[in-house]
Amino acid sequence: MSVGLVIVSHSEKIAEGVVELAAQMAPDVVLASAGGTGTGAGTARIGTSFDLVQAAIGRADGGDGVVILTDLGSAVMTAEMVLEFLEPEVRERVRLAEAALVEGAVAAAVQAQGGSPVDDVVRAAEGAVVSIRPEELEPFVTHAAAAPGAGSSAAPSVGEAPEAAAGPTARGSWTLPNQMGLHARPAATLATGLTDLDAEITVNGVDGKSVMLLMSLGLGQGRTLTVEAVGPDAQAAVDFVGREVEAGFGEPA
Repeated sequence: MSVGLVIVSHSEKIAEGVVELAAQMAPDVVLASAGGTGTGAGTARIGTSFDLVQAAIGRADGGDGVVILTDLGSAVMTAEMVLEFLEPEVRERVRLAEAALVEGAVAAAVQAQGGSPVDDVVRAAEGAVVSIRPEELEPFVTHAAAAPGAGSSAAPSVGEAPEAAAGPTARGSWTLPNQMGLHARPAATLATGLTDLDAEITVNGVDGKSVMLLMSLGLGQGRTLTVEAVGPDAQAAVDFVGREVEAGFGEPA
């Protein structure tokens, strides 16, 4: 099992869309939407529902914890009300993240896919938004340049690498062959595959274990991807990235 996610939005379509997007990055993670005020497609009005949020937590809770992500202020209030009514043993494993809805959901889903505990999934969600220069973006890659909310973990800026580590080193460079380059799905593939390796890994200067930082690079087809790793699993990390890039992440060239 893994940590489950609940997406709370004032709009049924927004909640379902975020779930659909995050599910592409984390096929083994349970994601439950709680959007609008109704109970079925086409019946929900704009707003939030105590009952829908409560039911979504029940669907997402597999025993390893649940992380809730919300859009606007009253969605937070609804989620907090639901938390107050949960049984104590359930409440202990449910967290309400202070995170951007889309970026936070994607980052949390990737972290949960790797089997991380609930508190690590929350930190991934809350540190997901990075500030970049829009003019550096390639087509098909979007990013919100906003600061994390109050109380959340500060996100590293683009180009910020993990602290230096001791141990074996490895390096490799490849040209991206796939048509859309390092977009969301390939970024998630790399971040998930590198998460459990015992090494500090950078991709073009950013943390290779962060899906949002990888996406923020905006590397399109034909661009060079360079990996540098330090630590016991350094060579394994470089080899993994090389295999994925050379295979075009399973996408057409």
